[in-house]
Amino acid sequence: MDKIQIYGGNPLSGTIMIGGSKNASLPVMCASLLTDEPLILGNVPHLADITTMANLLSQHGVEVSLEGHDDNEGHIGRVLSLKAKDINNTTAPYDLVRKMRASILVLGPLLARAGKAVVSLPGGCAIGTRPVDLHLNGLRKLGANISVENGYIHASVPKGLSGARIIFPKISVGATENLILASVLAKGTTILQNAAKEPEINDLVNCLNSMGAKIEGIGTPNLTINGVPKLNGTRHAIMPDRIEAGTYAIAAAITGGKINLSGARLNDISSAVDSLRLAGINIQKSANGILVDRSNSELKSINIETEPYPGFPTDLQAQFISLMSAANGTSIVKETIFENRFMHVPELQRMGADITLDGGSAIVRGTKKLTGAPVMASDLRASASLVLAGLIAEGKTTVRRIYHLDRGYERLEEKLASVGAEIIRLKDEM
Repeated sequence: MDKIQIYGGNPLSGTIMIGGSKNASLPVMCASLLTDEPLILGNVPHLADITTMANLLSQHGVEVSLEGHDDNEGHIGRVLSLKAKDINNTTAPYDLVRKMRASILVLGPLLARAGKAVVSLPGGCAIGTRPVDLHLNGLRKLGANISVENGYIHASVPKGLSGARIIFPKISVGATENLILASVLAKGTTILQNAAKEPEINDLVNCLNSMGAKIEGIGTPNLTINGVPKLNGTRHAIMPDRIEAGTYAIAAAITGGKINLSGARLNDISSAVDSLRLAGINIQKSANGILVDRSNSELKSINIETEPYPGFPTDLQAQFISLMSAANGTSIVKETIFENRFMHVPELQRMGADITLDGGSAIVRGTKKLTGAPVMASDLRASASLVLAGLIAEGKTTVRRIYHLDRGYERLEEKLASVGAEIIRLKDEM
């Protein structure tokens, strides 16, 4: 098992290339189950979660091959070819699904294409219960028979899926994606109301429409899906990772540095950008991405509240708490999406951060100094928050359990080292 070692104190300066989005890649990869023709995906990041999804799709019968790297239009990710000529297995086993919550996204496509599926209840980061009820209730409205037995979801549609009006009682990115994937081959029209509006949803819809789907309402909470009998293959470039971009923007901010985020899109992280600007960071479009600069400004405390898109993303909450730990004043960070997403706080406190938890809020009092310490990552974004704190802490910070980090950040230590961070990956003797 690896660990990351950091010696803090260096302002970061230079350019970081933002890779393809993990959260966009996973549902788009699942779209390969909907056609017997090749789906060619460019700008796919090299991440543990991508490998897990590729392994899961392979055991369903998808031929997955690496076609090289995509150097077009500034993309640096891999090119994957996925071809599901035949679905030869409709069971998604526990050993694979437990590693990643997004594995549940094979359920909708398997039902749509094969008419049946047995999918283990999913795993992933330990940041809350995140029940799959919204997925299952929506599929039932499309005509699926569903039961949960011995930790597995058993689903079948003997007569095929049929369009329906589905109103989500709460916004759910995963449920929106699963219902979109299921509905594109359903008979008739499906209307999804109160659907998630994340850019990753738009990326999935753009890919499916390129495959021959008929989906209207992109970027709105109301999607209309007119089912088609068959989808074709296509080529699709995965969007840049907005959470990676936000994380490196905070890296520039917390170190008092200046970083060009090549390939990042300002509109994708507009809420986070607005918050960072209020905190005293200069952010503007550059020729090929976003320029983040805090080389000559004071870091100010501000309050944030996580919300579904276009609000402040929950996936940047932990990183933002690290930033506010170094700001002047007191900030309140309220988490409204997941009930158990402050597990990074005790580790930040070990480094000298002054943070008090009060229900779903963290009260962060900025301190003049953080001190390096051995810390343990609890989930993907918590890992990033500890690395960010280590970038400004006096002395040595050692972050363990970085397998969480490898699920969502490609070559993080290399990218940070390239802009001046003193950071290395080591083998952990523990």
